[in-house]
Amino acid sequence: MGRRREAEVLRRVLLTLSLLVAPALAAALEISGEPLQGALLEGRTAPGSEVAVAGREVPVGPDGRFLIGLDRDAPERVEVRVTRPDGSRAREVIAVRQRDYDVQRIDGLPGNQVSPDAETLQRIRKDQARVRAARATRRPAMDFDSGWQWPVTGPISGVYGSQRILNGQPRQPHYGIDIAVPTGTPVEAPADGVVTLVAPDLFFSGGTLIVDHGHGLSSAFLHLSRILVEEGDAVRRGEVIAEVGATGRVTGAHLDWRMNWLDARIDPSLLVPPMDQAAE
Repeated sequence: MGRRREAEVLRRVLLTLSLLVAPALAAALEISGEPLQGALLEGRTAPGSEVAVAGREVPVGPDGRFLIGLDRDAPERVEVRVTRPDGSRAREVIAVRQRDYDVQRIDGLPGNQVSPDAETLQRIRKDQARVRAARATRRPAMDFDSGWQWPVTGPISGVYGSQRILNGQPRQPHYGIDIAVPTGTPVEAPADGVVTLVAPDLFFSGGTLIVDHGHGLSSAFLHLSRILVEEGDAVRRGEVIAEVGATGRVTGAHLDWRMNWLDARIDPSLLVPPMDQAAE
């Protein structure tokens, strides 16, 4: 009889502990990936939860997964808040590792090379509006699950985050990876996605293609000579989607590959293997 009572007491203690621990476990918030400026992280929480990153609501998949893109200039602390379907909440502050970027100063340039005229500015603004609209897609699909590869392989001639200061005026940082390969080199989709922009002649970027990978994550391919897909097309990782060119404002043929998560500019090179391994 004593053993039965001890067993019953133990059972009740274990049940009480499980009831206390279960809510904490259910409210768990997991974030994976290296928290570095320019990085793409993945979070996981209870399905049906609402997630806010730095105060902004972000897409959450049916399995509770979501993405976090850390911008080039992401602050040292980024807060993630989760509200679960039962009303319980979780919070985590990501400590973001800061990066040093290459900054070049070039002085003595003619003024028209630094500040475009009114007509050119009007065209640039129209181009920017088209690009913003293409990147505003919030498809629930998780095409990024296909994995990642380089769209082309070759010498890297420009890196993410670098910046020029022309005649004392800071220009926009370079948000992509430049790969110096000849005109006509096939460009492959780095991951599955859907085409949201085909623009053969934007002022700065020339032939421009944008592919949406789901959850606000997109790739842009600039300076193309040919685009082989149309808006609305579904593409698969490794599929040839365009050809490298020297269109727009460039000094030579290359591919400029850029990536966005919502309005955060992220570093494509952090998603793929080192170029020397990819080229083997």
